[in-house]
Amino acid sequence: MEKILFKPVWADSLGAKTFCTLVKTKDVSILIDPGVAIMHGSFPAPIELKARWVDEGYDAIVKASREAKVIIITHYHYDHFTDFDERIYKGKLILAKSPNEYINDSQRGRALRFYTNLFNLSNIKLEEVLEEPLERNYPNPLEELPHAMSIDYGDYTGRKKELLDKGLKWYLKRVENWNSYKRIPELKTDLFELKFADGREFKFGNTKVKFTKPLFHGIEFSRVGWIIAVKIEYGNEKLIYSSDVNGPIIEDYADWIISEKPDYLLLDGPATYTLGYMLNLINLKRAISNICRIIREAPPKLLLLDHHLPREPRFKERLAEVYDTAGRENVRVITVAEYYGRKPVVLELVES
Repeated sequence: MEKILFKPVWADSLGAKTFCTLVKTKDVSILIDPGVAIMHGSFPAPIELKARWVDEGYDAIVKASREAKVIIITHYHYDHFTDFDERIYKGKLILAKSPNEYINDSQRGRALRFYTNLFNLSNIKLEEVLEEPLERNYPNPLEELPHAMSIDYGDYTGRKKELLDKGLKWYLKRVENWNSYKRIPELKTDLFELKFADGREFKFGNTKVKFTKPLFHGIEFSRVGWIIAVKIEYGNEKLIYSSDVNGPIIEDYADWIISEKPDYLLLDGPATYTLGYMLNLINLKRAISNICRIIREAPPKLLLLDHHLPREPRFKERLAEVYDTAGRENVRVITVAEYYGRKPVVLELVES
C-alpha cells in the first residue's frame, strides 16, 4: 500500500520551540517549517541547556533539509523559518505564506529581511523587483467563522463582543497596510523557486499538497498574525499539519479538520504556559473541547500534539479531558518526544 511517511525533526517536547517535520511520498519530499527558537525564560531549564537544545534542533533541521525538494513556510516566526541559511533553501521549491497580506507588522518586517537574503542568492536586489501595491477589498474574517460566532458565552458575551470590535478595528488598519505595501513577487531562478501558497493546491505526481486560506494565529484577531495550515494527500492517506492554531481554539478550524478526517494530525496545542496572561480559561476550554471533538469525530490514527503545549510541566493535567477522551476512543495522542520513546523534557526536568 502506498503511504505517507513522516518524521518529526524537532519539537517543543525535545526542548526547543519548533514543529519542523519532514514528509515523504514516492513523488516528493517536503520539509515543513524549518525554524527553531530558544525556550522562554520561565521554562525550567538552565540557559546552557536551552541553548544546547536549539543547536541540536538546528543541526537536525539542516540535516533534514538535505532530503527535501520542497520547503514549506507557514508564517514568519523564527520557530517556523530560518533567516538565513542557504543550506536549507538553495535548490528548493519554497511554498510560503504570502508576505503581502494577512500578515502583521512584525512578520512583514521579518519577511522583508528573509526575502532580501533569499533573492541575494541569485544576485537579485529585492527593492528593485518589488511590485506596486495592489488595492483590494478584504472581507470581515468573522463572516467565515459561523460556528465560533454562534457560541453564547453567557456572562462573558459582552466582553467577547468588545474584544472582537477592537480586533476588527485593528484588522482594518492592517488592511490599509496591505493595500499600501509594495508587493514581494514570486520568483524562479536557477537557485530556487518561490511560490506563495495561501489557499492554493500543488500536485507532485500523485501527491496533493493543499493549503488553507490564512487562519488566525490562535484566537480571533490574534495580534501575532496569521498562518496557513497544510494537508498532504497521497494514495488513501491524509496528513494535516497545523503550525499555530493553538488547539485549535477556533471551532471552525476544528470543523475543517474533522471534515478532512486525516490519518495523521500534527497539531499544535494551546499555550498553557501563558494561562492567565495571553490565554484565558474560556479559550483554553474552547481548545480542549475542539481537540476532543476531533478525537471523537475524525478520528486520526495518530495525533501528534506538541508545539506550544509541552512548555510547562502541568500540560497533561490541564488537558486531562483530551487524554481521557483519547483513551476512550482508542486514539493515540502523544508528543514528539513520546513518538521517539522519550519523556517530554519539561517532565524530565521536574522529575529529576
